[in-house]
Amino acid sequence: MKILILSATTGGGHMSAANALKSYIESIDSTSEINIIDTIQAISPTLNKAVTGGYVYLATKTPKMYGNMYKISDKDTSLNKAVTIATTQVSKKLMPILEQFQPDAIVTTHSFAAEMASILKNDSEIDIPIVAILTDFAPHQTYLHEGIDAYIVSCDDMVESMVERGIEREKIYPFGIPVKHEFYNDFPRRETLEDEGLDPDLKTILIMAGSFGVTDVLKIYHSIVKVENDFQIILITGRNDKLYDTFDKYLSKTTLQNALIEEYNNGEIGLKSIKRPRKPKPSKPTKLLYYTDEIPKYMHISDIIVTKPGGLTVSEAIASDLPIAAYKPIPGQEEQNVRFLVSKNMAVRLIKGKECTNMITFLLNNNTFLADMRESIRNFAKGNASASIYELLKKLCGKEI
Repeated sequence: MKILILSATTGGGHMSAANALKSYIESIDSTSEINIIDTIQAISPTLNKAVTGGYVYLATKTPKMYGNMYKISDKDTSLNKAVTIATTQVSKKLMPILEQFQPDAIVTTHSFAAEMASILKNDSEIDIPIVAILTDFAPHQTYLHEGIDAYIVSCDDMVESMVERGIEREKIYPFGIPVKHEFYNDFPRRETLEDEGLDPDLKTILIMAGSFGVTDVLKIYHSIVKVENDFQIILITGRNDKLYDTFDKYLSKTTLQNALIEEYNNGEIGLKSIKRPRKPKPSKPTKLLYYTDEIPKYMHISDIIVTKPGGLTVSEAIASDLPIAAYKPIPGQEEQNVRFLVSKNMAVRLIKGKECTNMITFLLNNNTFLADMRESIRNFAKGNASASIYELLKKLCGKEI
């Protein structure tokens, strides 16, 4: 098969899902050719800069406005009609790419890409199967278009919601969101923790901090380390240089200051060695990491993940049987994700400050509650979504053996 995956870089999840599907198919089928296109970038770098930049600005600087726009665009409104007109005008720019690759099927992991592909099919420019992957836990109108042959969704609840919106039930497949197949691997917890220089007898909190601002991470960290229990932290900043450097300096300074205060209190050094004697800052053993491709390993050896509730990160946690503590969701898809996950007992919501400290304390003190969350995650998990999507693609392309 020749599969063209149309994705986009507005948020990291869309491209991650595309890469996960490509990696899986290539790992089991050397005869298939899978290509991923950053759709908006391919048709117009200028438009891509405006769209991705606009998304980041709205989501981070004016989240309430973004949330309102998300709700409005989930209805049949003049905003959607205006977007469709613009999308129609640029969709034909995809034709040279399609003519070059001559795919047997198209997979989309972004709403813009799904609409562009459907426009080309409805205009008889193409006549091949189109599979749209929705990368969150609630449907959105911008994904739903005539000409889509199959929708891949994260859960059964989405099936009913989409049927209510007029989508044929037989076109909706609750396979889950594709994640890297490494998330389904087993990692020996005790040995892996020891190899990482961590204590295998302590509970471990994983903070995925790449989507947070520097101030947000420090607030989260301050709230968590105030918990009196003994535990350790793995903090991953992703490719956020400012965040990593700020936190590296903060951790180094805290460690040094606390050591000096302890020496002063023990009478080992004089007052001049530190600015003023004071209580040590709260701290816990912390492993700070920059970008890493070993996220599956760190999820599997952790007891709780603190993260923004993006669809892909949440799906990776689910594949790893890892209870989720969701912090500061963006109004819109992330808020919908949190509501769904909490309703299914797979996540708790973290509120800043003392309430965050109290919730982490509760989780660390209640092994039964954490075990129940893990059981809920296991009962919900769909297995390897990429494997199911691959079989569906073979069926749609007439390649079944």
